[in-house]
Amino acid sequence: MATSPAQPGTPSLLRAINDRAALELLLEQGPLSRSQLGALTGLSKPTASQLLARLEQAGLVVPVGTTAGRPGPGAQLYEINRSAAHVAGMDVTPARIRVAVADLTGQVVGEHRLATPGRSAAGTVERVAEALDAACAGAGLARDAVKQLVIGTPGALDPADGKLRYAPHLPGWHSPTLLADLASGLGLPVAVENDVNLAAVAEQRLGAAQGVDDFVLLWAEEGVGAAVVIAGRLHRGHTGGAGEVGYMPLPGAPLIKNVRRENSGGFQELAGAPAVLALAREHRVGDRTAAEAVARARELAERQDPAGAQVLRTLAQRLATGLAAIVAVVDPELVLLSGDIPTAGGEPLRAAVAEELTGLAVPRPRLLLSALGAAGGSPVVAGGLQTALATVREQVFTTA
Repeated sequence: MATSPAQPGTPSLLRAINDRAALELLLEQGPLSRSQLGALTGLSKPTASQLLARLEQAGLVVPVGTTAGRPGPGAQLYEINRSAAHVAGMDVTPARIRVAVADLTGQVVGEHRLATPGRSAAGTVERVAEALDAACAGAGLARDAVKQLVIGTPGALDPADGKLRYAPHLPGWHSPTLLADLASGLGLPVAVENDVNLAAVAEQRLGAAQGVDDFVLLWAEEGVGAAVVIAGRLHRGHTGGAGEVGYMPLPGAPLIKNVRRENSGGFQELAGAPAVLALAREHRVGDRTAAEAVARARELAERQDPAGAQVLRTLAQRLATGLAAIVAVVDPELVLLSGDIPTAGGEPLRAAVAEELTGLAVPRPRLLLSALGAAGGSPVVAGGLQTALATVREQVFTTA
């Protein structure tokens, strides 16, 4: 005889709700004792004991010592079983693949960076597998320990046909069966998301956008892009192309009438890495990369060198011009500057952009610099991990 689903108010559903609440508390606050968990959830000591025994038997929590100075079973501390599941986040560009593996608490346990210069359209699945396996090996894990991989790429998958749009410079990623090919080749669930959207997810969960419902993240590296969050949710658009602001026509840039063929547009022509590097060289502040040139300009500007100050000022004007168009439409509470170029410019560049934006747009959003990439980490990878963790925790923490 088939078992009917749990109904509202049934003991099975109530146990599942209590289990989930306890697991979330252990994630947020770390090791807790039976009495601490009972006090936080409002459960009696016997019920809290039964809950912990149930979660320990399911492999979701493990004992980790006792409360200092308190003998007896009530002093036993429990924490999330970190090895109950692992996830991976990946950042793919034409030049490299960067990946990290994290345990169920979100702690990164393995990382790898695979250079892919001059890649061909063939071998996409194999390259992803190579990078993922290397990160797993660094953590002492087999690939099958990973329960979800979230990949960030330029562009976005079109929900109508599953093809990657807005990223012709990423060969090998445009098959309509891309997701199925990756999942089959890797033997695990795979999701592909726009890289800047993942950076915004990282800001929501870990960074400056925590608790902010409406914000825009402007990303400037080799390309220029944006993520738009409205009412706490990413706005992707009908074809997944919301935020592809590099194609946006702007004053001061050449008008490109076939942006798909040229893979460029006004904002990209003003603030993408090639334009920034050209600007720096014009003022003899050149370097090997745009980010290095901006860092050099910042250093010179702090020494009162007029060439460095002019590079920062011109770049700020260009970024503010694009942002003025965005905030006029979205009117966000917060704008975040992220990516290698804003990070290299630091606070002097942020302040200059804020000053320029004040005269160009009526809305007055707060303008902050992302701190997530300042220490060399990848906001895209971090967002991929957070997205994967949300999916896997929903699966693993469902005990009903």
